Parts: sequence; C-alpha cells; structure tokens
Amino acid sequence: MADSGENSALFPIFILSVIALPLVPYTILKLLRAASKKDKSIHCECSVCTRSGKYHKSVFRRISNFLSCSNLTVLLLWVIVVFLVYSIKQSSREIEAFDPFSILGLEPGVSESVIKKAYRRLSIQYHPDKNPDPAANKYFVEYISKAYQALTDPVSRENFEKYGHPDGRQGFQMGIALPQFLLDFNGASGGILLIWILGGFILLPMAFGVVYLSRASKYGGNFVRRETLATYFDLVKPSLAPSKVLDVFIKAAEFMDIPVRRADEEPLQELFKLVKSELNLDGKNARQEQAKFWKQHPALVKAEMLIQAHLLRKADTFSSNLRQDYKNMLQLVPRLLEGLIKMATVPRTAKGHGWLRPAIGVIELSQCIIQAVPLSARKAGSGSSEGVASLLQLPHFSDAVITKIGKKVRTLQDLQDMTLQERAELLSGVAGLSSSEVQDVEKVLELIPSATIEFTCETEGEEGIQEGDIVTIQAWVTLRRANGLIAAVPHSPYYPFSKGENFWFLLADANSNDVWFSESINFIDEAAAITTASAITEAKMEASGASMEEITAAVKDAVAKVKSGCRLVLGKIQAPQAGNYNLNCHLMCDTWIGCDTKTSLKLKILKRSRAGSRGGHVAEGVQGKNNLEDEEEDEDDIEEDEEGDQSEYSEDEDEDEDEDEPEPEVEKLNNNRKGLANGSARRKGRK
Repeated sequence: MADSGENSALFPIFILSVIALPLVPYTILKLLRAASKKDKSIHCECSVCTRSGKYHKSVFRRISNFLSCSNLTVLLLWVIVVFLVYSIKQSSREIEAFDPFSILGLEPGVSESVIKKAYRRLSIQYHPDKNPDPAANKYFVEYISKAYQALTDPVSRENFEKYGHPDGRQGFQMGIALPQFLLDFNGASGGILLIWILGGFILLPMAFGVVYLSRASKYGGNFVRRETLATYFDLVKPSLAPSKVLDVFIKAAEFMDIPVRRADEEPLQELFKLVKSELNLDGKNARQEQAKFWKQHPALVKAEMLIQAHLLRKADTFSSNLRQDYKNMLQLVPRLLEGLIKMATVPRTAKGHGWLRPAIGVIELSQCIIQAVPLSARKAGSGSSEGVASLLQLPHFSDAVITKIGKKVRTLQDLQDMTLQERAELLSGVAGLSSSEVQDVEKVLELIPSATIEFTCETEGEEGIQEGDIVTIQAWVTLRRANGLIAAVPHSPYYPFSKGENFWFLLADANSNDVWFSESINFIDEAAAITTASAITEAKMEASGASMEEITAAVKDAVAKVKSGCRLVLGKIQAPQAGNYNLNCHLMCDTWIGCDTKTSLKLKILKRSRAGSRGGHVAEGVQGKNNLEDEEEDEDDIEEDEEGDQSEYSEDEDEDEDEDEPEPEVEKLNNNRKGLANGSARRKGRK
C-alpha cells in the first residue's frame, strides 16, 4: 500500500477527473449554443411596450441573465478545477522522486571526491551552524544529508544506480485516492472510511430525496398545487359560463398565500369602488351580494379585486404593498390557467370527453388577463360577436376611440381588411391619433397572427369509420404574420411579465358540449417540433409500406413545413356510437383576442356490422348522391351553429351552472347506405 502522503496527493487528481469529464463537453456545448443562438422570439416594438420597460435590457438584467443557476454552477466548477490544478502542481513538487545526484548538483557516475566537495559546498550554504533559517535546516537534514549518505555508502549507491532507489528494488504499491482525514480520524482508522461512505453517499442523498419528494408531492404538473387541481376539478361544470370562470379561477390554493395586512383595508375599500361594476354585484339584492362577497376568505377577496383592477388597467393606483402582491399573483396566472384548462378538458363523461364551454371560457379569460381587457368588453353588441375586446388590445385604443370609428370598424377583422392608407386616414382623421400612434397600431397589426388548419380524421388502413374504431386525428397548423415572423412575444404592455404565445387545438362537438381531443401547440421550440413531425411522418410512412426513398422525402417535406411555420398535431380517439356528427375544430390563442379560428367537419360513424365490413369510403367535404337529405340537414345544423356562434358573455348571468346541457338525438344510419366516413377539412384563419 502507498503511504498516506501519496494517498492524499492522488485525491485532487481523482476529484479533478470526476469534475472535468462532464464539465468540459458541457461547457463546449454551452458556448456553441450561445454562439449560434438566434433570437427567434421577437417582442413588440411599439412605444407602449417600450415605455413599460418589460423588454428593456438594462445592465442589471443582462447581469442577472448571465448569473443564472446553470451559468453560476459552471463558473463555480471551473474555479474548483483551477484550484485543483494548482494544488496538484504544488503537491507534485513535494513528492518528486528522490534523486541524490540532482540534489547535490552532480552528474551520475562522478567520483567520491567530487561528491564530498559538493557536500561541503552545500553544507556551507544550508548547515544549521552556517544558516539559522529553519527552512534551510530542514532541507539540509531531509535532502542533502540523505543524498550524501546514499552516494557515499557503496551498497546504497549500487542500488540507486541499478534500481533507481537507495533501498533497492521496490515492489508494486497501491493507494486510495482519498485524503488521510477520511481514513484516519484521531488515530482510529478501522471503519472510518465506511462511516464517511455511509453518511456522504447514502444518508445525505436520502435526506435530500426525502425533502424533495415531500415538497414535490404537493405539486402536480407545471408546478400547480394538487390542492388547486382538485378544487378546479370539483368546481368546473359543463354549463360553466365564461363570465363565471373567474370565480372558479381565484379559488386556487396559491392565492390563499397572498398576505392580508391591516394596512391594506383602506386601499382595498377604494379599489372595491373601482371594480364594483365588474363584480356583478348590482342585482336585485345588491347589499346581500356585497356582504356575501366580503365574507369570502380575505386572500380570495384581495386576489379577485387585484385581477379586476388589472383588467381595468388600474394597477398604477396600487400602493407599494399591493403592487408587490399584484406582481406575485400575476406571475402565477399562466400556469394556473393551464391547469384549469386541463381540468376542463379532462375526460369526464361516459364517452371519455371533456367539456367545451368551460374550456373556451378559460382561454378567453387568459386572453383578457394578458391583454388587460375587462370581461365585460367581450359582450356581443354593435354587430360584433366578440364585443370591443379585440380592439381594446391595440395600443392607444380606448372606448372613446372605438366610438369614433364605430361606423366603419366594428371588429378587429374590419380594421385588418383595410389598406394602409385607409387605416391611416381613419385613425388620424377620425380617431385623432398622431402619426407615431398610428405607426404603433400598424406594428401591432403586423404582429397579430393568423392561422390555417388542415386536419383529417381517419382509421389507419380502412376506408370507413365504425363505432368503436380507433380514429387518428392529424392536423397541420400554420401560423402567419404580416411581418414574416413565426414565433413572437405578443403585445401586452400591461402584463408585467414576458408571456409567449400558446395555442390550444380543440376538436369538439358543440351540440353535446363534448371535447373529443385537445392539444397545446407552441411555435417557439422549432427543434422539438421538427423531431415530433419527423417521427410521426416516418412512422406513418413505414406503416403504409413505403420505401426508404419515399420515407426520406416525406420526412424532408415535413421538416420544411415546420421551418416554414407549421406544427403537426397527432392524436387518437375512439369512435363513438354510430351517427352523423358536426364537429368543430377550435384553434385558440391564449394571449391574443380575436385571432381564434374555427373549422367545421362532418363525420359519419357507421354502425358496426357482424361481418366487420365497412361499406364506407374516404371523402373530403362532400357526400354521396344517396345522402342528399342528410346533407341538407347537416347544412341546416351548421347554419344554426354559425348563427349562434356569439360570445357567451352576453348570456343570462343567472343561468344555473349545475344543469347539464341535453345531448341531441343521434340519427341512426342505414348500414347499406354509403356516406362520409373519413373526413378532412381545411380552414384559413384571419388575415
């Protein structure tokens, strides 16, 4: 075994190897990513967003971005590496091989007289009688004297010249690359290493694991408390009106942690006067409703008033304490809304479907919070099914401006359909906006996205869809902007944090209020989208028996579509009972108002026959001649659905939320009659 000094000297080398092996490639990869990184997510550059300071890259923000947890960890590890290299370099000098000729400054093979002369010369310099320095004394005793004795003793000199050591041939030595204090503690060496291993490598990780698991058990997906998800699951009802979604949203357990101070009582009373009109407390029993409102948990009352004040854009009236609580609350909003959407679309019915009405209400609430637009602005009126909410999200637009241009512009689409010259004349001449304000409006209009959906519902390898079949839903969603960008951060100057766009794909039956399939779509992570599209395309082509050349070409086409701004959505559902279904494909953005797209799809499910024959055929948007009556009925259903496609904020607020909507009767199909089995549809969004 090696001595303790050699063991301690090897320990830094061992630690250096363990750290350097993963650190060097990780650092190189991080530097390459930083060098090749392109800012694909561009934020709004209008003057309103610029004044908000949300995207201002100050020196402090740049330093904070650099001093992230990962960067600080890498920097700390490199400091440790430099320290270990320095320690190894210093220790290597101390454990250099014993060479008496080198110590005396002689060449190998010199005579004994030359050795004595060198010894006398060094003695004059390092002998304790000549040099009182303790370091010189130590060097003389440990090196010079031993070197002289090794070279003047015939046996020692012969051993050194033959074997390189004064004591002769040396055996093979092994050591443990651990410091001596781990092997010997206060003179006791037996079992000390075992204790260190047990404590440092077993008990300590177990303690950290227990703490982590105890905290992680309180949270579900996306860092939302399980208590919150359970509350949302219980409170979400199939007939939940969009105007009532906020009442469910504020019941989150996270909002219960908002501090309630005595100093906030007076500011909250003043805030109540500002938001009272949005709280729906002006009914027949206004006093009772107000008393009921204040009897809620104080934290929930505070949370609701802060959110309503944000929707009314009254955050500038907050005190310092309220402003901090306001920011902490809004920071939780995106992930809580995502959890609420999942609770609305989670399978609830016997058919395994979620509910469409509350899901749409949650997404519309998200749009209003990000754009700071009151829920009352979504009430239908003046020829617009979405109210004036979509116009209020534009910079410099207010109720007064909307009233002035109300004769020519009622919706966001009306404004987008105008030419640049027509908009400039309307906004400057009629609305009274300055030229710079008109430019801000144009920048935001160029940033607003429009979507196109191409999707199909089919069974793999079969022509028709029978009840109980596994139906594959495949959709290509394409995003376009007037400025040519694919991914961008939306215009949201009143929301104090950077919030990226997130789109929700909902395949639903509006008549039965069922969500058949839902998926979240993100256009920022292009690399993940390419991986997903490539894997799906390759699997589909292999299942169809295509050759390698055809698979490669299809994958290349899919990658090119993703890079051009498309995202592929794939899902599987079980076909319901036989019947004729008018499905709607909703594509809704959680940040922009008025950018939602809805596509209709006729889907006919055939009754399963005993022989398993299918008798249907693939069609795209048309039916056979034998189904003219069914086609007319379907068109009537779609017309009725389109006429009734208005904002639900205009409905009666006193509607019974617990009452489920009745399911329509499904017409049974004749097995011998051909119809639309597999369906596909294509719909372009707004310009």
